[in-house]
Amino acid sequence: MTLANLAIPRRRQAQGHRLWPDRGSGAWVRHEGCHNRSVPPCDVSVPTALIGAVDTNAPGYDLVLLAHVLAAVVALVAVLVSGGFAFALRQALAAGGTVPEPVVRYYRPGVNWAGRILFLVPVFGVALLAMSGGAWSFADTWVSMGTAGWAVVAIAAEAVLWPTERRLQRVVAARTGAVHGPSGEAPADGVTATSREHGGVGDPSSLCLQAGLLATGLGALLVAVAVLMAAKP
Repeated sequence: MTLANLAIPRRRQAQGHRLWPDRGSGAWVRHEGCHNRSVPPCDVSVPTALIGAVDTNAPGYDLVLLAHVLAAVVALVAVLVSGGFAFALRQALAAGGTVPEPVVRYYRPGVNWAGRILFLVPVFGVALLAMSGGAWSFADTWVSMGTAGWAVVAIAAEAVLWPTERRLQRVVAARTGAVHGPSGEAPADGVTATSREHGGVGDPSSLCLQAGLLATGLGALLVAVAVLMAAKP
C-alpha cells in the first residue's frame, strides 16, 4: 500500500463553511461558527455544559436570594419607620404635651442598627451576580441603575437621615428628662421643662419635618429600585 492509497481526511469548503470528518461515521459534517482557518471545529456542548454548571435553582442560590430580599425589606421598613416617628414627634411637640411612650422608646439614645441592614443588600446582590455564571453583570442596565439608586439611598441615610435622628434623640431625652427628671422624679429647683426641652436643637419641629420627608423620599426610591430589580427590563 502506498501513501497515495491512504485515506487522509482533509477539510472541504462548502458554501463558506468548513467541512470536517465526523469521528464516528466518517461522513463530512459542517460546523458553523468556526471560520478561522487555524481554529478546530467548535463543540457547542462544551460551553453549554459550562453554563449549565451554574444552577440558579440550587438551594444555595435560593438562600442568598432570600437573604437579599429580606435585607431589602428590613431596610425599607427601617427607613419608613424612621420617617413615621419623625412625623409623630413633630405632632407631639406641636401639641405641647408629653411625648408618647412609643416615640420615647424609638428615640432612645443609640445606633439605628436596623437601618444599617441597608448595607447588606449589595453584599448579597454581588453574591447573586457571581453565582449567576455570567448571566447577569453590572453591564446590565437594570443592575447598574439599581446599584446607583441604592447608593443614593445609602449616602443620604448615612449623611443626613441618621444624623438627624440622633439629634432628635437629644430632643426627646431633654424633653422627657425635663418633665420627669432623670429617674422619673420631678425636676430639680430652677430647672424648667421649657429650658431643657430642645436639647440644644434650635428648631426641632423643622428637624422632624426634614427627617420625615427625607425618609419618605428614600423609601419611595427603594421601592422603585426593588421594582426595577424584580422586572429586570
